[in-house]
Amino acid sequence: MVAASTDEISAAAPARPGGRTVLVVEDDRDLSELIRLHLEQDGFVVRAVADGEHALEVVKQEVPALVLLDLMLPGISGLDVCRRLRGDGGTAQVPIAIISARATEADRIVGLEMGADDYITKPFSPRELVARVRAVLRRTRHTPSARPHETYERGRLRIDFDTYEVFVDDRRVELALREFQLLRFFVRAPNRVFDRAHILEVVWGQSLHVEPRTVDVHIRRLRERIERDETHPELIVTVRGVGYRFDEHALDPSLPSRRRSASSDAV
Repeated sequence: MVAASTDEISAAAPARPGGRTVLVVEDDRDLSELIRLHLEQDGFVVRAVADGEHALEVVKQEVPALVLLDLMLPGISGLDVCRRLRGDGGTAQVPIAIISARATEADRIVGLEMGADDYITKPFSPRELVARVRAVLRRTRHTPSARPHETYERGRLRIDFDTYEVFVDDRRVELALREFQLLRFFVRAPNRVFDRAHILEVVWGQSLHVEPRTVDVHIRRLRERIERDETHPELIVTVRGVGYRFDEHALDPSLPSRRRSASSDAV
């Protein structure tokens, strides 16, 4: 890893017509240069930065054809950068390929659920990286410019991700922004168990210093608004000794009433 002094934006030729600029966000100088070399040999224009803050600044100046994004960055985490790009109307459609040494299935799922178009695990061959960059651009080149209206609807729960509205049994419930973000995280990765540290990183971001118990407080508030009985939750279930899981099957109206969980907030 390199110090912040290497975060200078690389000198590069202006983007050619056709959108061939790739923004590489990687704080390992050697790896960044290796990626640059192979992408430029394939005809891409490369801009490289070493942290998330500079990446967001570069994207404001010139929207790239694709962002290659490391997750473990100094300052703003890669997931935070991904979240901000997807949440901005001007950059919501920019293809994002994550490059990360975090190779578990859960890590890949979270990265893709946060809006990445591909997830490439380290170590990788440069030729494979270039091939996957080209594949992502082929897939996204034909995507309509207007982002489809995104909703989640199952059983008694309906979520509109564009208007930030949540309905339970056709009744609108008011959620604070962080509660909405927490619910969105769970419904996009249903039936999987996540510990507090993972939830904090994805929902709050690495740049914020908050206590793990903050997750418990917000989950308790969220349960009060979406559960039939928050003292015996069916949707956001506590997995003792591990963390929390969103039980999507509890929303299925075709199933008989499920036995209510006897779990508590003590993980």
